[in-house]
Amino acid sequence: MASLSESELTNRGSMWELDQNLDQPMDEEAGRLKNMYREKKFSSVLLLRLAFQSLGVVFGDLATSPLYVFYNIFPHGVDDDEDVIGALSLIIYTLTFIPLMKYVFVVLRANDNGQGGTFALYSLLCRHAKINTIPNQHRTDEELTTYSRQTYEENSVAAKIKTWLEANAYKRNILLIIVLIGTCTAIGDGILTPAISVLSASGGIKVQNKNMSTDVVVLVAVVILIGLFSMQHYGTDKVGWLFAPVVLLWLILIGSVGAFNIHKYNNSVLKAYNPVYIYKFFRRRWNSDIWTSLGGIMLSITGTEALFADLCHFPVLAIQIAFTLIVFPCLLLAYTGQAAYIISNKQHVADAFYRSIPDAIYWPAFVIATAAAIVASQATISATYSIIKQALALGCFPRVKIVHTSKKFLGQIYIPDINWILLVLCIAVTAGFKNQSQIGNAYGTAVVIVMLVTTFLMVPIMLLVWKSHWILVVCFIVLSLMVEVPYFVACILKIDQGGWVPLVIATVFFLIMYVWHFCTVKRYEFEMHSKVSMAWILGLGPSLGLVRVPGIGFVYTELASGVPHIFSHFITNLPAIHSVVVFVCVKYLPVYTVPTEERFLVRRIGPKNFHMFRCVARYGYKDLHKRDEDFERMLFECVVFFVRLESMMEGYSDDSDEFSVPELHQTTGGGGGGGPSSSSAFHQLGDQKTCSTTMCSNGELSFSSSQDSIVAAQSPAPAPLRGMARWSSAGGQGGSSAVGDELEFLNRCKDAGVVHILGNTIVRARRDSGVVKKLAVDYMYAFMRRVCRENSVIFNVPHESLLNVGQIYYI
Repeated sequence: MASLSESELTNRGSMWELDQNLDQPMDEEAGRLKNMYREKKFSSVLLLRLAFQSLGVVFGDLATSPLYVFYNIFPHGVDDDEDVIGALSLIIYTLTFIPLMKYVFVVLRANDNGQGGTFALYSLLCRHAKINTIPNQHRTDEELTTYSRQTYEENSVAAKIKTWLEANAYKRNILLIIVLIGTCTAIGDGILTPAISVLSASGGIKVQNKNMSTDVVVLVAVVILIGLFSMQHYGTDKVGWLFAPVVLLWLILIGSVGAFNIHKYNNSVLKAYNPVYIYKFFRRRWNSDIWTSLGGIMLSITGTEALFADLCHFPVLAIQIAFTLIVFPCLLLAYTGQAAYIISNKQHVADAFYRSIPDAIYWPAFVIATAAAIVASQATISATYSIIKQALALGCFPRVKIVHTSKKFLGQIYIPDINWILLVLCIAVTAGFKNQSQIGNAYGTAVVIVMLVTTFLMVPIMLLVWKSHWILVVCFIVLSLMVEVPYFVACILKIDQGGWVPLVIATVFFLIMYVWHFCTVKRYEFEMHSKVSMAWILGLGPSLGLVRVPGIGFVYTELASGVPHIFSHFITNLPAIHSVVVFVCVKYLPVYTVPTEERFLVRRIGPKNFHMFRCVARYGYKDLHKRDEDFERMLFECVVFFVRLESMMEGYSDDSDEFSVPELHQTTGGGGGGGPSSSSAFHQLGDQKTCSTTMCSNGELSFSSSQDSIVAAQSPAPAPLRGMARWSSAGGQGGSSAVGDELEFLNRCKDAGVVHILGNTIVRARRDSGVVKKLAVDYMYAFMRRVCRENSVIFNVPHESLLNVGQIYYI
């Protein structure tokens, strides 16, 4: 009895250790996948070219603000010259503090390896603190070349902030909600920008034709919008080359006209560069319509957030060069010239821009203004595409089709579904309001909310990522809020005058994102809690208790370790499984890209005669899934490469045998369908090695083992084997024969056919759930699942190779 108890205890301990060690995360594998990847450097010529292109993509919105700013500042007319000078002074210093100082020289530096926008800031924070609400990250991800993070001293301010953020789940949720609010209002900005820019430019027709109906102007604007959105599929690169000359010509035009008006009408307007007039402006208008004027001044910096969100299309230095040398000086001249004209012609404030243009160049200027307004829309449209792509990769947006439009620049994308939704909403806003004043009120509300979100996110970025001194952080936030809070109050007071539009749009998109993210998190938690023990799988034997039919089965799962519930559900209900099974985990990380050489991690699951593997495919939010034939081929090649190097590792040793690696000890299981017992499986585990493989971009071969870490010398493969080691006599020929047999077996299985097995987890609310939860899960989420793209479409899996395994999960 004593011996029996000891045997039971031994088996129980073996099984426990088997569960603990058989399918651990791939620490060693990930550690050996670092390569010589470096971010591409830009030559001076290319940098100047990109700076020129950025004019058409990034600055169009900001550059066309002079079309409508002064009308929105003084919707009821101008009474005194000092009011015009005070408003101009506010415009000058708002442009200086927000676009120039805050964004161009500070916020742009907070990019995620060239990626901008609210989600890029969130990704940076997720890498430096454990605040990701989807808990699928592991320390192996930190081994990526593009995964950068900081270490903190124990009692530093950064360490305390990090601990505070990680302490409670509600803090992580609040941070996510703030990010979603900024994202959704930025999407609203992408709807309102084309509407107000095109409508304002089209309004120039009425200046020379007083009897023209407003409906004609609206119709012209709608036709222009349809043409603009129909061009988006050509891509940012082609559109940038088309639009950049237009914006450059526009900036030269408004700068020249501004300088001309300063000289012709009233050069005393230059007093506005003295900030004292800001104080006088507030003192004069505090009891009248100061908030109306502030809401109009706010429009002078619209497009600034798009400047940051569109960063993925261009390097930081290119945008800094373009703004500092061209955009900023031309805008100052344009606003100063308009102010000079208004002082001399107060009755023309409603259409001051067109009135201030000399008659000789009026119609050419009108054509350029209309073209520039079209270009202005491109900035926020491109920014919206980038935002949606980032939100989708981080599990916060339904799956949509994403088209990469440039082979040179991966960040340049086009999303057809979002494009047409934006078009419909733009037309609705333009035709619904017919008034640039109300659209301006809505526009200002969207812009200022996004700016406030960026300001608050920059605080943890400066503390955790940059390790800035707290005094600098306080100065940044005080200066930013000193400008943005008054504008926010002014915009909120105009909610009933059109400001409700971006709030409604943002609320709709927020509900979509939050519900999708909530159900995504619940689905992942279900996968984690219901995964199957590897000991149970090994207990079934090499045949898994089923018929092993020829072929390869790729089982897709969100888990990077363990066996997904859908697999046990599958083998429980069907009598057969493929001869080779590969568990494929496609995982998005909070990085902008995962280099191709570091994308795949491969390891073996169980003994060799089980023919089971795991492959983790890691992507960043800028990466693009390959077409199915490429993705399938890459998976198969990674498995084959893994098998080759695994056999090389079995008999690998140097001349002194000091680093000899023990061979795999395969035992033939008996009984139970030819499968090994738990004890024999455990002994196999003790001698088993798992390797990760990569072929570096320069031809170097590197590999690793979970028992031994061997890195090849930096010379083309297989030179490391010839130069520094030899095959051991004990395992050379036998290992070569074994690997040849297994590779032949893998190729036969591939020829027999590849099947992609996808889990289709249907999320439902429990019967005792509240009404809100039932509406969100059973109707809203279910509808989004039906209309969004399936995983099979994303991977381009042909229907004849697809097998969906369904299951229902109640939350």
